[in-house]
Amino acid sequence: MNVNQHTPMASPYGQPQPGYAQPGYAPLDGGYPAPYAPYNGPASAYQPGVPPQGQARGPPTAAPPPVSAPQQYNQYSHSQADMQNGPPTMTQAPPRPAAAQPYSQGHTNMIGPHPSYPQHYGPPPTMQQVTSQMTGMQITSGPPTPAGPGYAPPHSSQLPISTYSAPPQPSYTQAPPPASSAPTQPPPPGVPAASQQYYGGPPPPSQQPFDSSRPPTSQQQFTSSAPPPPSQQTFSPSSFSGPPTRLQAAPVSQPQPPFPAAPPSLSSAPPPGSQPGFAGGPPPIAQGSFPSQLPPPSSQPGSFPPPGPPPTSAASGQYPPMSQPQQPPASQPSPYHSGPPPPRAQMPPTSMGQSNHLPPGPQGPQGPPGPLQQPPVQPGMQTGYPPQQNGAFGQARSPQPGYAGPYPGQPNYGAPAPAPAVAPAPQKRLDPDAIPSPIQVIEDDKAKTNEPFTTGVRGQAPPLVTTNFQVKDQGNASPRFIRCTAYNMPCTSDMAKQSQVPLAAVIKPLATLPPDETPPYVVDHGEAGPIRCNRCKAYMCPYMQFIEGGRRFQCGFCSCVTEVPPHYFQHLDHTGKRVDCYDRPELSLGSYEYLATVDYCKNNKLPQPPAFIFLIDVSYNAVKSGMVSIVCNELKSLLDLLPRQNPEVDSVIRVGFVTYNKVLHFYNVKSTLAQPQMLVVSDVSDMFVPLLDGFLVNVNESRQVIESLLDQIPEMFADTRETETVFGPVIQAGLEALKAADCAGKLFVFHTSLPIAEAPGKLKNREDKKLIGTDKEKTLFQPQVGVYNSLAKECVAQGCCVDLFLFPNQYVDLATLGVVPVSTGGSIYKYTYFQAQTDQERFLNDLRRDVQKQVGFDAVMRVRTSTGIRATDFFGSFYMNNTTDVELAGLDCDKAITVEFKHDDKLSEETGALMQCAVLYTSCSGQRRLRIHNMAVNCCAQLADLYRNCETDTIINYFAKYAFRGVANNPTKAVRDTLVNQCAQILACYRKNCASPSSAGQLILPECMKLLPVYLNCVMKSDVLLPGADVSLDDRAYLKQLIGCMDVAETHVFFYPRLLPVMKLESGSLPVAVRDSEERLSKGGVYLMETGLHLFLWVGASVQQELLLSIFGTPSFSQIDPNMTNLPVLDNPFSQRLREVVDSFRAQRSRYMKLMVVKQEDRAELMFKHFLVEDKSASGGASYVDFLCHMHKEIRQLLS
Repeated sequence: MNVNQHTPMASPYGQPQPGYAQPGYAPLDGGYPAPYAPYNGPASAYQPGVPPQGQARGPPTAAPPPVSAPQQYNQYSHSQADMQNGPPTMTQAPPRPAAAQPYSQGHTNMIGPHPSYPQHYGPPPTMQQVTSQMTGMQITSGPPTPAGPGYAPPHSSQLPISTYSAPPQPSYTQAPPPASSAPTQPPPPGVPAASQQYYGGPPPPSQQPFDSSRPPTSQQQFTSSAPPPPSQQTFSPSSFSGPPTRLQAAPVSQPQPPFPAAPPSLSSAPPPGSQPGFAGGPPPIAQGSFPSQLPPPSSQPGSFPPPGPPPTSAASGQYPPMSQPQQPPASQPSPYHSGPPPPRAQMPPTSMGQSNHLPPGPQGPQGPPGPLQQPPVQPGMQTGYPPQQNGAFGQARSPQPGYAGPYPGQPNYGAPAPAPAVAPAPQKRLDPDAIPSPIQVIEDDKAKTNEPFTTGVRGQAPPLVTTNFQVKDQGNASPRFIRCTAYNMPCTSDMAKQSQVPLAAVIKPLATLPPDETPPYVVDHGEAGPIRCNRCKAYMCPYMQFIEGGRRFQCGFCSCVTEVPPHYFQHLDHTGKRVDCYDRPELSLGSYEYLATVDYCKNNKLPQPPAFIFLIDVSYNAVKSGMVSIVCNELKSLLDLLPRQNPEVDSVIRVGFVTYNKVLHFYNVKSTLAQPQMLVVSDVSDMFVPLLDGFLVNVNESRQVIESLLDQIPEMFADTRETETVFGPVIQAGLEALKAADCAGKLFVFHTSLPIAEAPGKLKNREDKKLIGTDKEKTLFQPQVGVYNSLAKECVAQGCCVDLFLFPNQYVDLATLGVVPVSTGGSIYKYTYFQAQTDQERFLNDLRRDVQKQVGFDAVMRVRTSTGIRATDFFGSFYMNNTTDVELAGLDCDKAITVEFKHDDKLSEETGALMQCAVLYTSCSGQRRLRIHNMAVNCCAQLADLYRNCETDTIINYFAKYAFRGVANNPTKAVRDTLVNQCAQILACYRKNCASPSSAGQLILPECMKLLPVYLNCVMKSDVLLPGADVSLDDRAYLKQLIGCMDVAETHVFFYPRLLPVMKLESGSLPVAVRDSEERLSKGGVYLMETGLHLFLWVGASVQQELLLSIFGTPSFSQIDPNMTNLPVLDNPFSQRLREVVDSFRAQRSRYMKLMVVKQEDRAELMFKHFLVEDKSASGGASYVDFLCHMHKEIRQLLS
C-alpha cells in the first residue's frame, strides 16, 4: 500500500466531530478547557482492530480478528499510544512496517518486508522458527538475546541446559552485553542465547530449538521456571521489548515449583550491538495464540516440555497439580513470588539463557540436564505456516489464536514442562531482582543507541531521555522539543477509550540543544510573511503536498488546497517534490523559525525591547537573613549577563529597581544623575508608578548610578524593624511600569513572608494539618483570594512574566502567591530557612541562570492537528482565555507544556496523524518570531501496535501533571485511585487483547510499558499525593507547580532518582546506576544520588580509609562533616573526577542542586531514604514489589 506521506487526505473540514462530545469524566482538576475532561480515558476506545487475544494479526487487510470483546475501560478517556522502548513485544502481532515509515516525501512502498519498522530487521524466520517463536511467546518480555533483539535464543533443545546455567547474573542490574559481544548473527541453534527469562512464566516456547534465524520473541522471561503458585505472583519482568513481560503467578491449581529463576538479566532492551535491525525491539511475536503463557492444561500431554530437564514426575507438558505453592529450590527463588525476596544469594540466576521455565529437575536446578533431555525439535515446526516475516506487511502471521496448540499434536507447544514437585516451602515475597528493573531498561537502551537518531521515519520512538544521543532533523521535530506518549495513535476513539493509554505530547518549544546540534534555522519571507494554509492557517511544513506543477499546495492538516504566492513558486521534480526542497528549512525540517511581520504584533506595531524589573523585599527577615545584601551584590555583575540574541552585541533589555516592605520604594537611576533618587509610594491600595523617565534604563548608560544604588540599599535598610510585607501591589507596580513603557518584560520578585500588611492581596495563615487527608484538603491548594487571578490575567495581557524567589521561615501560602508566576509562564524558586552560608551558592546559581537563559515574551502557542484528533487539554505554566490558545507572558528554555489529544474523527493508517506546534513570541532582542515544530506519528487499527510503540516516561509525565492538577479539586485519595485504576485498565486491555492467553496468575506487561507500575508508584508516593508528616503545605504547592512545567527528562529523574555507586570512577564514563532501594546500598560503598532538585552523597559506615581520604581528606568516618555542601578540592584523581561528575549532573539540570553529605545511620539519612522509591515510604507508600502485586490484583479484577 502506498503511503503517500505527503498528502494525507484528511476528511473535509467541516465534518462532524464525533469525539467532541465524548462523555468525559469530570476533569480531575480544573483543567483548562472545560469541555474536555482531562483524563477521560483514552480518547476513544479504539477497539476496532484489536488483535484478538493471543491472535496473530492477519495481513493488514484482513478484518480484525475476532477478539474477545474489547473491554471498554472508560475510566479515562485518554488513550495513550505507546512508544516502545524495546523491541515490540513478541506477543503481539508483528508490527506493521508502517510503524515507522521512512519519511520519504514521496510514496513509501509499504508492501513486503519493510525495514522501515525501525524495529526489526533480519532474515525472515523460517517456519520453524516462527513456530518456535510462537511458542516462545510466552515469555513475556524477555531480555534480548545476545544475538540481538531480533533473534530469539535458540531453544536449547539440543543443548544441555547447563549452558543456560551459567554463573548467575544479577538479574536486573546487569547491563546488556556490550555491543561488541553480541553476536550479530543469531546464535547457532545450539547455543542458547542469553535469553533471560524474566518472568515466572512457563518457559518460552521459544526456547525450543529453533533456528537461530528466527527472531526471538522476546520472551526471555526471567521466570522462575515454573510459574509459582498463584498466591505468589510471580511477575516476570519483561525483558526485552519483546513480548510483553509477564510476571506470573502460577495458577493455583497447578503447583509447579517455580523454575529456577533466571534472573532477568537483560531487560527489555535489545542488547546493544545486536542487530541493528531490531532497534526497536524484537518484533512482537506473532501473536501466536499459543498459550504460551499458561501452563498447559494437564489434559494435554502432548505439549513439549520446555527445554530443560524433563519433568520428572509429571506428564510431559503438564504441571502436576499443585496443592500448594512449591518453593523453588533453594538456590533459585522464583523470581516473581510475592513474598519477600529470597535472600539474594540464594539465587544464582541461572544464566540468562535459561529458559525460564525450566522446571527445576528433580534434583533442583542443579545439574545441567543432559542434552537429550530437551524436547526434540518438532518436525511440524518447519512446515505449516509460511515463514513469518517479522513485521512485514503482507506476510503470514503466526497461527491464529484459536488453536489450542500450535498444531494438533503438539497441543501446547509452548507450555512449560511439568515441574517436578519440590517440597513446598512458604515463599512470601517476590524477588526484587525478578521484576522489571528501570536500570536494566535504561542500560539496554543506551547500549542499543549508538548512532544519531534521525527524525525522518514517521512513528519511530526516540531513545529514552536517560540515553545520550545526537538528533538529526529530517522532517520531524527532535525529541528534545516534542516527545509523545504513543508513536502509534489508535485510529478510532473507541480503541483509545478501550486502551486508556493517554494520547499526549510533551512540548518544550524553546529547548536548549547540545552544542553538536544545529539550532532551528530562521526563515525570512520578508514583508509577505510565512506561507500558510488558507483554511486552517497551518504554516508551511514538510507535510504540505505541492500539486499542479507547484502552483498550489494541499494542506496535510485539513486537505484544503491553497495557491502558492508567485514569489514562493518553484518547479517540482519527478517525485513531486519542489526542487528547492532541501534548501528551505520549512520544506525539509521538523523545527525552524520564521521572522514574523507586523501583522503578528500586538496592535500591529513592532514591539519594544523587553525590560527586567527587580523587586526586593527589604523587611526585617530579608535583611537579617543576608538575602538583601547578597541580591544587591550579585546584581552588579549579573547586569552584564542579560540575555541577547547575538553574543557580540550588548543586550537591549532595560532594567528597573524597586524595594518594598509595607510600602514601595521606586528608584530613579537616570544616567544624568549623580546619585539615585528614591520615590516612596505608601498608598498601596491604588498602585501607580511615580516616575516614567529614569525608572527603566539601559545598563551601560546608567551603570554608575545603578552600582551606587545597589551599594546603598543594604545600608539603607540595615536597621529596619518593619516585619510586615505586601505582595499584590508589588506585582501591580511592575506591571504598571511595563504598561507605561509599552513593553513586555519580566519581574524578579525576592520575597520572604506571608503578606499580612493591609493591601490588596493580603493573606491569612490557613495552614491546618488537620485538613490533610480529608475532603477539605483540596481547598489548601486553591488560592485564598481572587485578587491574584485577575492580576495574572492583566500581566499576561501585557506580556509581564513573574519569577518569584521565596525565602520563607514559615508558611507563606505558596498556593496563592504562586498564581501569578504560574499563570504568566514564570518560575518559582524556594529557599526555606535561607542561610547565607549554606544556601547562597544554590540561590546565586539559580538567579544567574534565570536572568541569563533564553526567554521569549508575550508568547502565544497553538497546536494544530490533522483531521481526526485535536488538542483538548494543556498542562503547564500559562494562561488560557479560550480552548485553543496557550498564552505565555514569558516562555523560557526550561518550560515544557503537556498537550493531550482526543479523537474527533477516525484516523487512517496511511496518512498517520500530524501535529504542528506554533509559538509566536518576542525574542529578547525585541524581534517578533514564530517557532514551528512539526511531528508526524503513525496510526494503528490494532491494539498490539499501540502497545508496541509507547514511551513510558512521557506517559508518567502526563499522569503526574494530570494528578497534581487534580489535587486542587479532588481529595488526594481519589486522585491516587484514579491513577491506579487507569494504569490497571491500560495493562488489563493489553493482557486481554494482545497477550497470548495464559493463566490469570501471570502478570503480563507490554514490553515498552513494563516500567509503568514502578514509575506510577513513585508518582503515587510523591509528597504532593501522599505527604509525610514533615512535608509542609508550601512544599507540596511548590512541587505541584514545579512538576507542572517539567519536561520528560526532569520528571524521570524526579520520580525515579539516579543512584550511582562512586567507589570506582573512570574518566570518560559513569558507573552503571543501581536501583533505588536500601538493599542495593553496601556499607562499604559511597553513592551519589540525583533527583533534579537535590544531590546526596551517601557514605557507608565501613568505607575504606583510602576512599575517605581521596574524597574528604580524612581517614575517619566520624570526622566527615555532614554539613558540607561542597566536596573539598583535593589533589588526587579520584577527588577531581568525583567533583567533575557532580558538576556535570548540575549542568544538566535547570536548577542548581545543593549537595548533602549523608552518613549512614545519621539523622539526615531519613531524607535520603525518602528518595529510595522502590522501598516502602515513611508516609505509607507501597514498595515496588507490593505495588506490583496490588496492580496485578487490580488487573485480575478488571479481567474477571
